[in-house]
Amino acid sequence: MAKISYYTEEGLNRLKAELVELKTKGRTAIARQIAEARDKGDLSENAEYDAAKDAQGLHELKISKLEEVLSNARVLDESTIDVSQVSVLSKVKIKNKKNGAEMTYMLVSEEEADLKSGRISVGSPIGKGLLGKHVGDVAEIKVPAGVLEFEVIDIAR
Repeated sequence: MAKISYYTEEGLNRLKAELVELKTKGRTAIARQIAEARDKGDLSENAEYDAAKDAQGLHELKISKLEEVLSNARVLDESTIDVSQVSVLSKVKIKNKKNGAEMTYMLVSEEEADLKSGRISVGSPIGKGLLGKHVGDVAEIKVPAGVLEFEVIDIAR
């Protein structure tokens, strides 16, 4: 059974644009490489042709995987998000109980995760640990470095 993923409108549009790019410009570039390699002579001993065909296979696999992701993608209406608890697309302000550092993250799908822009995956250890928490709750999250305690300070859309 396929896993349904939830996206922001922006994230879903970015994936669709990537798929169009792969299907058009990507396929054209691969076809050009194959044609150039084919023109170089005997295909049985042509390493360049073999490499181009391998690249084509990998490219088509990437297209197939992206199509699968898009077929199971759903856009989440941010206005319907319950801000009483942490869920997908929630903006969560947390405080590290050990060092007092405060951070704000938005929980998103794995494909949209980007730590630099403050977006963490709901599948990450911190994302999983925060899901379902309410303001004031303390989440004990097991990470590779040990167990961290975060207090949920605020939840927003």
